[in-house]
Order: sequence, then structure tokens, then C-alpha cells
Amino acid sequence: MVKLNELPWLDEAKHIFSRQLEKKSVSHAQLLSLEKGYGAKQLLGSLAQLTFCERPTQFTPCGLCKSCTLVESGNHPDFHQIVPDGNQIKVDQIRELCGDLTETAQQGGWRIAIIYSCEKLNKSAANALLKTLEEPGKQTLLLLQTESFGLLMPTITSRCQNILVKKPSKSQINDWLISQSPEYKGTNWCIPIVGGPLGLIESISSGHYNKLLNYRNNWSQSLSAGHLCASFLTVDEQTIVDVLDVLYLVFRQFILQNKFNDALLQAEVVKLAAEVMHMRQRLSLMSNINAPALCQQFILKYRHLVNR
Repeated sequence: MVKLNELPWLDEAKHIFSRQLEKKSVSHAQLLSLEKGYGAKQLLGSLAQLTFCERPTQFTPCGLCKSCTLVESGNHPDFHQIVPDGNQIKVDQIRELCGDLTETAQQGGWRIAIIYSCEKLNKSAANALLKTLEEPGKQTLLLLQTESFGLLMPTITSRCQNILVKKPSKSQINDWLISQSPEYKGTNWCIPIVGGPLGLIESISSGHYNKLLNYRNNWSQSLSAGHLCASFLTVDEQTIVDVLDVLYLVFRQFILQNKFNDALLQAEVVKLAAEVMHMRQRLSLMSNINAPALCQQFILKYRHLVNR
């Protein structure tokens, strides 16, 4: 796993938290709106370890004390991490967490919880969390992470202090990727799909990136020819989401490059790209999807626009 000190865009957030910790002014509930692919897990894990650490130095946990050892081994009894159970965080998970946080700290210090993807708290779970957010008890820290800030209940966001992170620019991501390995050069086009530079590295390692690259090449061929290329005839319900995500990026690239040199046509392609994204979002509600036919439909709409 890439370590926090290898992610320079997270340095400022780490330093701000460290100074708050030194001044004993840390807010008991903090919210990070950042995708895991940009290092959300590394940042929150480090903030938790820094809080537990008995001998921190220069905004960094020592890594040697008993607390650090327990955190790094995943065995710290006062450190709790919540992840969604399927598509949601359920009320029983939060009730158990709140119960744990009311007990005396076994190590005699902080009690810390990280709740990942907190936008997936169902209504009952969110309501169960409110009292703990309001009255967490002494030396209790709740760190919430979300990838969809707009989906959070106002009653949650209003009770948390935001951890601010400025995402790196496209060129900064490209430079960072190349610093990790020259083989990553030119791969950042699919960042919106894989969720960040760390997600991209994982995607390349797993072979997922090569599939996305093939989809991009296949779309270029199919849009030019006006019909599905042979590879798209086998698209199914498991791959259609990635296929549509790539098509959206292809259209977006056309628009950014002013491919058509025609303002009206540009506007129509913008609408078609929006239609692709709308369909992609509806897929989870649909059954018995004819994926090749859906792809062909978008090809025909595109050809109609450029040929009229």
C-alpha cells in the first residue's frame, strides 16, 4: 500500500490536524470528503495513529511505541473502523460502535472510530449516530469519510468539522504517477472511473486498466464505423458500467478538444454525454439489460448528430 508520506497533496491536512492535536483543540467529530483513491484511508489511518501515539515527532507518529504497534498490527482495542455492510451501513453496526465508545478506554487514552463511506449510513444508523456526534465523551474522536458529500444528511454534516484537502491537478497527478513508475505515463485519462491515482495504480496492477483502454479503443472504432466492433458484441451486465463510463470520457474528450468546430454540434454532444451518464446511473435499477443493443443505440445517436 502507498504510504501517506508519498501523497504530498495530503500534507497540509495532516499538518493542520497535528497542530490542533498539540494545542488540544481537536474537534471530536471530523469529516473528510475525499475518495479512497486519493488516499482517504491513508490519511485517516495516520491521523488516528498520530492521536494514539505516545511520542509523535514532526506531525508523524513514531511507529515504535505500544500504541503505534497496536494500531499497525490492527489490534488496538480502542480503535474502531466501520465499513458498509453491502450497500449500506446498518443501525446495528452504529449501535455497537456507540456502545464501544462509551466504555472506558482499555489503553487509558483515546477512543477513536473511523466510519468509511458514511454517505451509506441508512436513516436509522444516521439517527443512532447523532447523540454520539453531539456528546462523544472525553478523549473520543470520530473520523468520517465520504465520497459523496451531497448524499449526507444535514444533521451529520452540521455536527462535524471538515478536513480540507485540495486535490492535485491533472498535471500533478501525472507527475506523481511517473515518479512512482515510468510505466504510468499517459494513464491518468481514466482517473474519473478508477477514483483517483491510487485507484489507477491498483487498476493497472489488476489488469482492469487494460480492459478500460480496450474499451476506449473499441469506442473510437465503433463511433467511426457507425456500428459495434466485434469486441463489444460480448458486453454484458457485469461490464456495461465500465463501458459506458469510458464512452462518457470519450465524448468529454471530443468536447474538450473542440473536435467538431461547430458550437451547435458541440452542444448536442454535451447532451448525449449527459444521456450516457444518466443511463449509467439507472443501470442499478434495471434488469435484463441488452448491453450490446444499448451501446449500438448510442452509436446511432452519435452518427445521426455528426452526419446531419
